[in-house]
Amino acid sequence: MTNSTPHSDLLFRSKPMTVRPEWIDYNGHLNMAYYSVLMDTSVDDLYPQFGFGLDYLKSTGCTTYVAEFHICYVRELHEGDQVYSTVQLLDFDEKRFHLYQELWHADGWLAATGEGLTLHVDQAGPRVAPMPDHIIANLRKFHTAQSALPWPDRAGRKIGIRRKG
Repeated sequence: MTNSTPHSDLLFRSKPMTVRPEWIDYNGHLNMAYYSVLMDTSVDDLYPQFGFGLDYLKSTGCTTYVAEFHICYVRELHEGDQVYSTVQLLDFDEKRFHLYQELWHADGWLAATGEGLTLHVDQAGPRVAPMPDHIIANLRKFHTAQSALPWPDRAGRKIGIRRKG
């Protein structure tokens, strides 16, 4: 499985995932909701590198909530298709991080892109809270490792109807 993204060796790559039969809609392809499921699942593979996960939640009472997520559907997926996601950390601060993902078919073509803003949340509130120093350090290390990556063409897009002249 390879993708054609320049600098793809700098991108995080999830483990392979399979499109399940129960995710197929009456049009015969992957229902739109499950593109999000695949992307969310792939970030679960990444989170230990940042320091997040169930142990982090149990020990700190803190977790992450996605505040906003945009998907661009590029090509249909079907039952049994093997896919993986790549992830680029675009930006972060003490309470938030901005991720960009691409969902790739095992045959090497792009199926979808996703872009999200995630909040670090203290569930005692719940309220948005600063991340601990070790998490910030992990984010900084990850971001620095990807510093040669260009800003993705599909990142930062807005939804709207383009009107002619």
